[in-house]
Amino acid sequence: MRHRVLGKQLSRSTAHRRALRRNMAASLIEHGTIRTTQAKAKELRRFVERLITAAKVGTLHARRRVIALLQDRDIVDAEGKLQDKTVVQKLFDEIGPRYADRPGGYTRIIRLAERRIGDSGAQVLLQLVEEKPTKATEKGSQSRRKRRAAKRHEAAAEGKAPQEQPAQGEKQAGSDQPEEDAGQADDK
Repeated sequence: MRHRVLGKQLSRSTAHRRALRRNMAASLIEHGTIRTTQAKAKELRRFVERLITAAKVGTLHARRRVIALLQDRDIVDAEGKLQDKTVVQKLFDEIGPRYADRPGGYTRIIRLAERRIGDSGAQVLLQLVEEKPTKATEKGSQSRRKRRAAKRHEAAAEGKAPQEQPAQGEKQAGSDQPEEDAGQADDK
């Protein structure tokens, strides 16, 4: 029985699963995005979010816990030269402070249309969420519903209600009468 056992086995032994999780987490921290299968991404998301939460704390104890879980790996550039920061240093110096005000949800999973060649496994991108606005969230590329809602909010803030236009063919009530007659009709 597997009562209260969390996580998936991913058809691997415990040591292999742990090594897979460490390597994929280090790659995600190093590059910001990785391409993997959906099952691995869902398991890795839990692990990485705990690491980032510990990095937000920034204490010596949190750093030692992350080193024990992640194992420290050097970041190597394209020429094979060692960079000045390791994965743990990058996590604590750059990624942790970036999400200081965010209460959680540091990663996103984006499903890809193409399947893996060998076993036709579903492919996804696992990314660290950016705090800066992207093209999709800029004002010019919002949906029509969001643009209209923004106009209504702006109009309400200015103190005037947005006026709705009648559809073509419809006449406004009382438009046949002149303005003077409309006022007299209300008095009667």
